Amino acid sequence: MAGKSMETELLKLFDKAKKAADLAAFDQGSVQTEEARCLDTLKLMKDFPVSTSILVSTQVGKRLRPLTKHPRAKIQAVASDVLDIWKNLVIKETSKNNKTNNKSDEKNSIRVEVKSINSGSKGENVKIEMSPNASVNVEKVPKVESIKVEKVEKTTSVRVEKIAKEEREPKKASSSFAPPKLSGMIKCNDSLRDKYRELLAEAFSKVSSETDEAMMEEVNACDPIRVAVTVESVMFEKMGRSNGAQKYKYRSILFNLKDANNPDLRRRVLLGKIKPENLINMTPEEMASDQRKRENNQIKEKALFECQREGAPKATTDQFRCGRCGQRKTTYHQLQTRSADEPMTTFVTCVNCNNHWKFC
Repeated sequence: MAGKSMETELLKLFDKAKKAADLAAFDQGSVQTEEARCLDTLKLMKDFPVSTSILVSTQVGKRLRPLTKHPRAKIQAVASDVLDIWKNLVIKETSKNNKTNNKSDEKNSIRVEVKSINSGSKGENVKIEMSPNASVNVEKVPKVESIKVEKVEKTTSVRVEKIAKEEREPKKASSSFAPPKLSGMIKCNDSLRDKYRELLAEAFSKVSSETDEAMMEEVNACDPIRVAVTVESVMFEKMGRSNGAQKYKYRSILFNLKDANNPDLRRRVLLGKIKPENLINMTPEEMASDQRKRENNQIKEKALFECQREGAPKATTDQFRCGRCGQRKTTYHQLQTRSADEPMTTFVTCVNCNNHWKFC
């Protein structure tokens, strides 16, 4: 009964921490208050006297893992500490049990008959006998139909088949412990913010249709709605409302995320390669697609070339003496500033002191 009560108490602590973490992530209620409540509950879970059997029966470790990817850094850190403590506890108890079992098994004589089964190959049969004085006898046994493990002094026999390595090893489980995808948009009782979240979610939903097969699994593991809510929450926290002083920044970010020629930006934001905190500090040039960046560079180069080309050519001469510094190092150029039958106007610049004058 004591074990059941401890399991119930641990699950109550987890539910309390999970509820506070959800409210702290999506701006529901007071963010600072919910974050503090979640941290206090996680610290209680860290000091809670758990065992391997309690962790296995409640599965609370698996359910707590999504909090290690929470938007709040403090909640991430404390949740990771709790999981590390529980992991070390399980490893310690498992190794202790293995040592106890090994000591008891050394007292028994074990006979093992093994037949290797491989497609298209003949297996060899091996008989291994271990005596209490640790001596080992190995001999080949011809044509054994089954594989049998027998422990002397015990009545239990186990039938084992050795199969190919490819069939024996299960597929590696996915290492991502991302929270389940949201089925609908999370509302915040603000029509303007809710509309912006829907537009962001619509933009992120396009990524799956724009991605090649190599990245499809990674993209499908992400939740467009959850990412949209997180991005909008950070923008609201850092820049205020979308119709306030930063409305042009809001429009710039939304325009670049929805741009059909800029799939790389929304894919990087969805996958977390660009954090929301970094996105709001990016300039329009940094958010632009690669094609737009190349076009902007071409426009700048062309404008610089035209600016330099239209400047009047200047010649260097020592025929003019500067009235300010008395040097004769000057440059000049001539322009027709009056009527065609009048002489050209000469513009002179002193190279030494940058003095300017003109004459006709």
